[in-house]
Amino acid sequence: MKKILTVFVAAFLLVGCDDLFTPAIENNKQVSDGLEDPLYAEGILANAYTRNPYNSQSFNDVATDDAVTNQTSNSYLKMATGSWTSNNNPMDQWGSCKAAIHYINLFLTQVDQVSWVKDPVVNKMFCDRLKGEAYGLRAMFNFYMLQAHAGYTEDGRLMGVPIVEEVEDETSNFNYPRNTFDECIQAIYDDVQRAEELLPLDYENISSDAEVPEVYRSEGANFSQYNIVFGNNFRSRMSGRIALAFRAKAALLAASPAFAEGSKGTWAEAADYNGEILDLIGGVAGLAAQGNTWYKNADEINSLTGGSNPPEMLWRNGKDATAYSLEQAQFPPSLYGSGQINPTQNLVDAFPMANGYPIDSPEADYDDQNPYANRDPRLALYIVVNGTVMGTDGKTIDTSVDNTSNNDGLNKENGYSTRTGYYLRKHLREDVYLSSTTTTGQPHYSPRIRYTEIYLNYAEAANEAWGPTGTGLHGYSAYDVIKAIRQRAGIKDASGNDPYLESVKNDQAKMRDLIRNERRLELCFEGFRFWDLRRWNMDLNEPAKGIRISGGIYQVFNVESRTYNDFMRFGPIPYSEVVKFDALEQNKGWD
Repeated sequence: MKKILTVFVAAFLLVGCDDLFTPAIENNKQVSDGLEDPLYAEGILANAYTRNPYNSQSFNDVATDDAVTNQTSNSYLKMATGSWTSNNNPMDQWGSCKAAIHYINLFLTQVDQVSWVKDPVVNKMFCDRLKGEAYGLRAMFNFYMLQAHAGYTEDGRLMGVPIVEEVEDETSNFNYPRNTFDECIQAIYDDVQRAEELLPLDYENISSDAEVPEVYRSEGANFSQYNIVFGNNFRSRMSGRIALAFRAKAALLAASPAFAEGSKGTWAEAADYNGEILDLIGGVAGLAAQGNTWYKNADEINSLTGGSNPPEMLWRNGKDATAYSLEQAQFPPSLYGSGQINPTQNLVDAFPMANGYPIDSPEADYDDQNPYANRDPRLALYIVVNGTVMGTDGKTIDTSVDNTSNNDGLNKENGYSTRTGYYLRKHLREDVYLSSTTTTGQPHYSPRIRYTEIYLNYAEAANEAWGPTGTGLHGYSAYDVIKAIRQRAGIKDASGNDPYLESVKNDQAKMRDLIRNERRLELCFEGFRFWDLRRWNMDLNEPAKGIRISGGIYQVFNVESRTYNDFMRFGPIPYSEVVKFDALEQNKGWD
């Protein structure tokens, strides 16, 4: 087979991974050239890496009740306000993921034939590792496709996406039907198992021949050779641990209410797959003490080298050493930002009081005319409210209608002010300095998978499987996890306790609501809310609300309506694909 490809060629095999996948100059070659050119062969796999949907932050929270934007052209804004169609889908993963899977399949046909290095033992290790990466990546892309495009057909069948594990070429029959949802979940599990058999749990250097896995030690491999292939130079690559995380995420999806009736997924399976990962870090004791401020832990971020992870991160992208573009986009105008993402009053109201009680509880002592006093400390960490002091100069942000000193106030005509009375604070380094003439950047990175997500996955599944305090095969419960997360957040009453959590610990339904709310808070602005609302079968049409402050009076108002049809709990198959291939059934309700 001959096929002309444009590929992104990986950097040399033995360099660090933070800059591993920088696109190279366009180079048209035949696939067979990779058999004698390992850099070119690995470039085929590198092309798949570049298509990871979480290589950057999307802020799709704008499509939910958690945020709006002041960018009138924003695709998520248009989607949420009535312009979501099968040929205009900002959540689409079909084309990019299918292309990545094609490159992966192509790579898997070649990997065993490539001469990676002259030494046969080291060559086998390279071959095994790269195959393992390919299987893990294929599981990842199939998960993202399934999350975005699975759904029920007109006749009530829960369908997934087409499972493609063979190379497609000009002679292939592309008109094939979708596989069932369960078949797609099983395909993800199968690829994760293949990856787990070939990959180390983590890429770390070893210091003795005795630590070399038996499969390679029996072939004569020493620890130096092992480190060349599986050492810490490759920490940013797909590992056994990362592959297991995608199995855990897929299991949670399968057990969720939107899919449960049509799938074989169980809450116990989801809890066990997520618990298996948590057991590796000591269960509840492994919760990172600074995990909820990962984006602003300056010393921790500055010390990251060579793909190393802070305790909160299971997988992250590379570190940008001197970035400030995020702050330019999100700082309030008085700090020379564009204030693009505006958290809603809906999200602000989801933060409990500092004593842990929801603001509508009698025990909350909430004052709607002094709404930010005695609140969950995470509110001040993640959201700029009226009176927040921020930036290198300690500027007080005034979001009131009365503000005449700058453009931070509500709905100023410059187009950069807040539409809700709030600005984004999460993700931002406030030691970044911006002005009309000077910028000073700081190191940044973003997560691909945080351990807090895995903890919350486990809590959700364990509560459904075994109740709030049940542990199943593990030594900790949903209650234990939520208690640890809220303690880390600083939630406590005058006695240092969490009385609200204690009041719901024996009530599965109330614990469910609490877990979902903790997930909303801990993972806000990280691309989870839209998918969570859909898999929970919850209302997508909650209007986005804001706060208008005038004359010292706080008044809630509707900022933006949401316009979703009920069938939109499941995303569409792209219109162009359905038109081309009559075997490809559309999800119910979509044209």
